[in-house]
Amino acid sequence: MTNTPRIAQKSPYRVDVSAGKTYFWCSCGQSSRQPFCDGSHKDTPFTPVKFEAEADKTLFFCGCKATGNAPLCDGSHSDL
Repeated sequence: MTNTPRIAQKSPYRVDVSAGKTYFWCSCGQSSRQPFCDGSHKDTPFTPVKFEAEADKTLFFCGCKATGNAPLCDGSHSDL
């Protein structure tokens, strides 16, 4: 078992979110429903990150799992 998440992809996921909806971002990188959690983190040290959309808009969720602004992309993938 490792404390390093798996890189799902080295670019962000573009997602149209809906106001009032709750999303759970995958922090382990193992979900088959990227960028969102499917429970694959079970038996790992990772937990999903809850995100509540305040407005209908397009956001970029981190795909490399190295962001310092979870769950959103902060450009960390550029350094991988």
